[in-house]
Amino acid sequence: MEKSPLTAPMQSAHMPVAAETLLALMHAQAEVARLSEREQLFSSLLVSVNAVLWAFDWETQRMIYVSPAYERIFGRSAGLLLADYAQWRDSIYPDDLNYAERSLSEVIDKGAIEDREYRIIRADGEVRWLSDKCFVSQQADASQRLIVVGIAEDITEKKRLEDELQRLATTDVLTQSSNRRHFFECAQREFELARLQGTPLSFLLLDIDDFKKINDTYGHQTGDLVLQRIAESGRTTLRRGDLFGRIGGEEFAAIFPGCAADTALQIAERLQREIQRLSFQHDAQSFGITASQGLTSLTDSDQSLEALYGRADEAMYQAKRQGKNQIVLG
Repeated sequence: MEKSPLTAPMQSAHMPVAAETLLALMHAQAEVARLSEREQLFSSLLVSVNAVLWAFDWETQRMIYVSPAYERIFGRSAGLLLADYAQWRDSIYPDDLNYAERSLSEVIDKGAIEDREYRIIRADGEVRWLSDKCFVSQQADASQRLIVVGIAEDITEKKRLEDELQRLATTDVLTQSSNRRHFFECAQREFELARLQGTPLSFLLLDIDDFKKINDTYGHQTGDLVLQRIAESGRTTLRRGDLFGRIGGEEFAAIFPGCAADTALQIAERLQREIQRLSFQHDAQSFGITASQGLTSLTDSDQSLEALYGRADEAMYQAKRQGKNQIVLG
């Protein structure tokens, strides 16, 4: 049967429209798939990044976005944080809270803050260090909301390594007391502060009596133990804020900030008694040790730390000449 001349043109006219619609639907589906793939990729990246990306509405004081790493690093619920910004504030280590809040406020004036470092307390009680960089992002919509965005990275391991390097740079490896360089750097600061404020300061030098004989008789391993026990006696005897260090082979020094001569002498006498009580064993033999100390205090005429060191050194050698195992004032 032949097609009607009226219907044939109508069918041929509609076929391109159907094809275009189908093509448009295919393009739309492809775009949806592409966007979905990008969203999944973006979500995967956010999950894998070991740093917290966040956005904070300054006007309402609400956290409006936080990335998945928040729950890993903070050990807290992201949902609770989005409901109440106090969750972030309450997680900050108490000693660092004022700094963290003040530096966040500064970003409004400066536009960006890149050197915020503070500690947080996880929900399980573990303390972690954060490096938190943030900047202002003005919304382009009609509301012109002031949004602060940032990235908070866990730098606990970096801080641990820095602390370890600092410890190695300032500590005598054998005795775990201050090494010579660190001791005199600290002593110089205390000297300048005492001169500036007119406060008392005392300086002590201590040398183990007959230490060479100890090494020759009992061996260097026993000699090392003697040095370690002397350092331990210093740490337990001195006051908080005093500094005790090993400045030579068997020579130690102490600085007593804010300590008048009579109080410094009491501390030195207490240290002397602690050293006299020490007992050592070697091949079924026991022996004790003694030390000679030189002690001096800051005077109005002292213009340098070297003046105190020189007097204490002379007093210590005077103690040696007078029979050892004693304290001489310089």
